[in-house]
Amino acid sequence: MARKSLIARNEKRIKLYEKYKAKREEYKANGDYEALQKLPKNSSRVRIKNRCMFTGRTRGYYRKFGVSRLILREMALRGEIPGLKKASW
Repeated sequence: MARKSLIARNEKRIKLYEKYKAKREEYKANGDYEALQKLPKNSSRVRIKNRCMFTGRTRGYYRKFGVSRLILREMALRGEIPGLKKASW
């Protein structure tokens, strides 16, 4: 599991992004790049990391399910994801 501080930092970035989303879009539409630079760095969308909702893992993240590959495999084996099963041939 990821460190709690990294998960908390990412949540903080998500909140800042939501807070400044409208201002950021407005400044971009007007071409006011100086005002855009004065906004907090962490209010940018590109600074948010995709993390597994259960473990906080960033690598091997599946966007469609919102979990990492390890958790996805476990859930598929338990039959918790409809229509998904482990391949075997």
